[in-house]
Amino acid sequence: MSSLVVVLFLLLLLTSCTSRAPAGDRPQDIAAALKAVQTGTQGVVLSVLPNYPPPLLYDQNEFLSLVEVRNRGNFDLDAQSCFVQMIGFDPNIITGTANVPHSCAENIGTLEGKNVYNTEGGSNEVEFFSSNVNLPDGVFEYKPTLTFLACYNYRTRAAAAVCVDPQLYQISSEQRTCTPKDVSLAGGQGAPVGVSYVGVDMVTGRGQSRAIFEINIVNQGGGKVLSPTADIRSCATTGLQFNDLDRVQYNVQLSGGSLVSCKPLDGLVRLHNNQGKVVCTFDVTGSTAFETPLLVELDYGYIDSIQKQINIIKTPQ
Repeated sequence: MSSLVVVLFLLLLLTSCTSRAPAGDRPQDIAAALKAVQTGTQGVVLSVLPNYPPPLLYDQNEFLSLVEVRNRGNFDLDAQSCFVQMIGFDPNIITGTANVPHSCAENIGTLEGKNVYNTEGGSNEVEFFSSNVNLPDGVFEYKPTLTFLACYNYRTRAAAAVCVDPQLYQISSEQRTCTPKDVSLAGGQGAPVGVSYVGVDMVTGRGQSRAIFEINIVNQGGGKVLSPTADIRSCATTGLQFNDLDRVQYNVQLSGGSLVSCKPLDGLVRLHNNQGKVVCTFDVTGSTAFETPLLVELDYGYIDSIQKQINIIKTPQ
């Protein structure tokens, strides 16, 4: 009888250790996890760990700041795609290498974005250290505001289900399976830059049918958009040029059509007041209206920051 109890206990233990589907067994759980991954307006998020550095410290001591770096978007970042830097202090007072940029993926290789197995995204800790803080003679207090900058390259993937109708003016509305109309994409696409809406228009004539899409691109995060070619390793210390700001590289595809053209022609859209527009035209064929995915891929750099003020006082003699 006791051996049977042992066998039943082992079977129960094995059953409890069986691997589960991402985010739960139920399809509703998986759908909720996918929605959490595919939406949102955040990318890299910084936070200073409490008391690192402390708000008040004496000079002639070590300085240590620990910054948590979390990837709250859905694009993975390798060691060369994201850097954190600390600025806003006198390097003659906080000496050493405290102002040297650190990779967001330092010691871990890749800072993963959120996925169905981890809807919060990956995280890492970056350390800024100085072996000596030294106030000049005659200076008894120093209150710098430390600024922690994250500079990184990111990618947004947006998919809009659009209706196209090659026979728009030849078939009655009762016979159509869908009607071409504008599509709103609220809630972001798991990145700080995203597509907010797609305007849809159909043009027919001379035996051709074309779909024209007006794609609105928006900076939905709290930082600044950089060109995908900007120097992110030292964006805090290297002067950014006009061409380094507010530029997004785009690529647009329509599953059910052939690309005719996109404007701007150089594949880069400049944002004005955090918004930009791309207009793409596709040839579409067929005898009935149908729904098809419009795929938009955006590549860009991004810079965001947080601040913390500290007070350094002279060590009593």
